Amino acid sequence: MAGNFIYSNREHKFIVKEWLDMEKVFNFDPFKDIYGMEDVDMILDQALKFTREVVAPTNIDGDRIGARFENGKVTTPPSFHRLFKMMQDNGYGASAFDPEEEGKLPQVLHFILEEFFSAGNLAFMPYIGLIGGSSNLIYTFGTEEDKKRFLPNMYAGKWGGTMCLTEPCCGSDVGDITTRAYPTEDPRVYKIKGTKCFITGGDHDLTENIIHLLLAKCEGAAPGTKGISLFIVPKIWVNEDGSLGEPNDVTTVAIEHKMGIKGSATAMLSFGENDNCRGILLGNPPDENGKAEGMAQMFVMMNGARQGTGLQALSVAQAAYYQSLQYAKERVQGKAITNPKGPRVRIIEHEDVRRMLMFQKSVLEACRAMLCKNSYYIDLARYSNDPAERKMAERRIEVNNPLIKAYPSDMAWITTAEAIQIHGGYGYTEEYPVAQAARDCKILSIWEGTNFIQSLDLLGRKWMLDGGKVFQEWLAEVEASIESNKELEGMEQEYRIMNRAMAAYKEIYAFIAGVFMKNIRIIPLYSTRILHATAMLWGGSLLLEQAAIAARRMKELGEGHFDYPFYQGKVLSARFYIRNVVPEIFKTAEVVKDCDTSAIDIPEEAF
Repeated sequence: MAGNFIYSNREHKFIVKEWLDMEKVFNFDPFKDIYGMEDVDMILDQALKFTREVVAPTNIDGDRIGARFENGKVTTPPSFHRLFKMMQDNGYGASAFDPEEEGKLPQVLHFILEEFFSAGNLAFMPYIGLIGGSSNLIYTFGTEEDKKRFLPNMYAGKWGGTMCLTEPCCGSDVGDITTRAYPTEDPRVYKIKGTKCFITGGDHDLTENIIHLLLAKCEGAAPGTKGISLFIVPKIWVNEDGSLGEPNDVTTVAIEHKMGIKGSATAMLSFGENDNCRGILLGNPPDENGKAEGMAQMFVMMNGARQGTGLQALSVAQAAYYQSLQYAKERVQGKAITNPKGPRVRIIEHEDVRRMLMFQKSVLEACRAMLCKNSYYIDLARYSNDPAERKMAERRIEVNNPLIKAYPSDMAWITTAEAIQIHGGYGYTEEYPVAQAARDCKILSIWEGTNFIQSLDLLGRKWMLDGGKVFQEWLAEVEASIESNKELEGMEQEYRIMNRAMAAYKEIYAFIAGVFMKNIRIIPLYSTRILHATAMLWGGSLLLEQAAIAARRMKELGEGHFDYPFYQGKVLSARFYIRNVVPEIFKTAEVVKDCDTSAIDIPEEAF
């Protein structure tokens, strides 16, 4: 049972073909002569088939064999090697990240495919994704020499990549890193000394080399994050002609023993134990004030990783939902409450099981709507010929980023718990895949900046961008979306709830704006709950948009059509989410305005 993979792409086809304006994207220069709407079904069907037949069968190996550290070397399951090669051979691997490669997919489609693959084997995908993030930093900030030296073999899947931020002494507080970079005779090459931990993909045997993108401080650098520089640090030194040289004094000390994603090697790395680790500086050295460029550069990779983390959360939670749905349809237990003397029934006929299924379905559809809408904005920001449209999209992405990382990864843990509950006692055993889903998904609220940090980013930075205009534009768009469905027949109550939710959210926004100068501790005390409220407001508005499309299609098709239940499900998902989840915003508004500080006031000894 644990290897049984169940997934559908019907929802994704709806998003691409009926909800988002993908005709606009397909008419952008990189795609107009290659892809069209007629290609969508084929692309999504082939990717899901590949996931089912090639990716998913390796998932059990990842969990049961896992990544292992023996005799100073990290090994991955043998099936991972075949999968890594097949991903590359089929255009799903590192080559997909080459920005100059012809035939690349729009971000929306690329993101959807990544969802499928992550659902098939969550532990494997970081080995691929990290090549994309690290190669993009070199492509964006490296010299032409750097690009020629590293990128061909990274895009070819011969070399892996990582980002090295965390140290034993500091995790989220990156400004306290102790890794140092010392100048050499070559102004771009530095000696690196330090230790990094929790490095995903930090060592493995899938590629012949690993290119670490590492944060360190040069001598005389400013304190905190301002003084951090970014370096290319290969595991094996790369000569100027791109050939491999000698080992670069990068040592794997250990890998973590984790509760989940066991096939993903999470390494502790030592750099420069023998004073022979070299790194190539990306960009410029610190200026006369000690200010460096590393954090701004690394945020490019971190923001992409945060979007990917939200997507991974969606994928594993969606797979758990499908497992619980199938189980509910097959498991016979108990009798219908309306017929206590009747025959035993399948548990999907029990009201509370249907509630748990609907909760999962609606929350995950809201998360997917947010993630795909943001991907659509990425396509506009990258490829639109209209500067105003590009700027608008960039401003939307700024606000969206903390939401699409934090909300899906918080909700994945909760929805997966419901999937386990539906399985009853069997869900608590390793015989069924929902147990692994729970173990795998929990890391995602911690990865790439804990979700509390995302909430501080939302309130402390995104609310304030451009004097508050960026967020006000975002909020106005959500409000306009709600208003556009004011006359939607059959959804009058949903419109009223969304309208009330918008008003409640504005109360939260105004209250925080008025109180934070009096007591700054109010911000971190309430920021996580406010981030959730923000995501619920946006998610509800997007599901209402989708329900409007689905309602029209139901009228066109009629009840006898085979696709009628899908559209009916879209309408009811929106109804459930807006009536059962969105009202949490009202509660949050009341709690925030009450401004209880008991969590701050309680003495430590009283906990």
